[in-house]
Amino acid sequence: MKIVFDQVDKKFGIVNALKDISFEIDQGEFVFITGNSGAGKSTLLKLILNQLKPSSGKILLGDVDLSLGNKDDINNTRRKIGVVFQDYQLISDKTIEENIALILDIVNYPKEKIQSRIDQVIKEVNLGTRRFLFPSQLAGGELQRAALARALAIEPEVILADEPTGNLDPENSWNLVKLLKEINQKNNTTIIMTTHNNDIVESMGKRVIKLKEGELV
Repeated sequence: MKIVFDQVDKKFGIVNALKDISFEIDQGEFVFITGNSGAGKSTLLKLILNQLKPSSGKILLGDVDLSLGNKDDINNTRRKIGVVFQDYQLISDKTIEENIALILDIVNYPKEKIQSRIDQVIKEVNLGTRRFLFPSQLAGGELQRAALARALAIEPEVILADEPTGNLDPENSWNLVKLLKEINQKNNTTIIMTTHNNDIVESMGKRVIKLKEGELV
């Protein structure tokens, strides 16, 4: 799924959060979005997820225009996007396996294939001994791998990772980025990751979209 921003503005009242943003991301790219707090990184991801609408300009996900596409087309496209959040956003009273099963149920994954898909993604993120635990019983690195397993479960074309290493120590941060890199290479999954961690950005040698006060640098 190709992602295109064409002269996109996003305003919140008198605040212009994004100004004349244009770029294209091809399927299978690994792209970092960088910039200081308030630069517009999270706003950009919310626009991709259709949680926000642009004030002007056009956003295309594949051949679906988020401004003009019908609700079914937009929802079907949204189901091809997995999300990993800085604060994990796992449901506290469900086990890790149940958290993954819930997202598969939401996207109408074939019921007869749900268990094997859960087994597969838990193995990919190396959480086999943690699958029946609750989020409160996991350490930070394990929580983020569980969140990644949930994002992976729907077999996404795109994974949006919003500051996924923000709450992790250096070792767990690198382990998570290594996992994202493997997923990108193995599955041709597009990875779009926002981060403040310049060491990770520089070491990966991937494309960088840098924002400053809502504008592309």
